Amino acid sequence: MAEIILNVDVRENVGTGGARAARRDGAVPGVLYGGDKAPVAISVNEREFRKSLYTGKLIGHLVTLKHGKESQPVIAKDIQFDPVTDRPLHFDLMRVGAKEEIKIEIPVAFVNADEAPYTRQGGMLEVVRHTVEILVRADRIPAELIVDLKGREIGENIRISDIQLPEGATPVITDRDFMIAAIKNSAAGQSDAGDTTAEGEAEEA
Repeated sequence: MAEIILNVDVRENVGTGGARAARRDGAVPGVLYGGDKAPVAISVNEREFRKSLYTGKLIGHLVTLKHGKESQPVIAKDIQFDPVTDRPLHFDLMRVGAKEEIKIEIPVAFVNADEAPYTRQGGMLEVVRHTVEILVRADRIPAELIVDLKGREIGENIRISDIQLPEGATPVITDRDFMIAAIKNSAAGQSDAGDTTAEGEAEEA
């Protein structure tokens, strides 16, 4: 099941005033929504919330919400931070079933660039997509989508078909093998940057 457990309290006072009161009491206010139930105003102890946040497995991952003796799987969909202090101010949780399919954006990670021929050839990696939206079971959401650059050379394009998705997962865009990144000559990469971006935008249309 989930690695992270959020012990929540139900907030009786909602709205801006209720959220401020929760923060004064050392909690982070939030909202639980989704499924066939009405939204519920909740809060989590700020210290415990920060611990979960710093694991890197909170946003976009299946976690367990606990309220008293009750528990249920949820997805942390959004967290708002103070722009100055970076303090978590509010969060949104979505009710899901562990085996329910959901749409979610996953970051793309590029690895082994130091072992790629293009780095020795003076090439550069131009990223077209930093995230990819996929349809995946809630209990199979990956932390990131891995692109292995080992063996890649100048002139190659990396597309969604080059990425191994979790079992049963599919990209939301299904009508084409869309581009993730391109490997170009450094000099050409500067002058042709708009070309690759334009291609990516054209594929979006």
